Amino acid sequence: MAEYMIMIFDPDTDWTSASEEEFAEVGREFNAFEAAAEGMGIKITGGNALQPASTATSIRGDSVTDGPFIESKEVLGGYYLIDAPDLDKALAYARLCPTAAGVEVRPIMDVSGM
Repeated sequence: MAEYMIMIFDPDTDWTSASEEEFAEVGREFNAFEAAAEGMGIKITGGNALQPASTATSIRGDSVTDGPFIESKEVLGGYYLIDAPDLDKALAYARLCPTAAGVEVRPIMDVSGM
């Protein structure tokens, strides 16, 4: 098994202003996504949804600013950490993610020998 991060990109949405119905529908979609993992031999080991990009604080060198580094239509909205048999399985699972913009899948670097 190898560990991967699935980074979820979506339009920057403030879910605190979403209706109960909208929030429930998104919840159902992600619950179904999570349920599909076991049948594919994948274990979800972590993950979270992120607050809107407007809540970010960016640091570059000595500069600290409110908000993300760049203006973008899509932002990192959340992530999953998974254990998957291989990259092909991780990619097949990531394709099921209910997102409008897309996902990025990256292997986790083993730094245990550092």
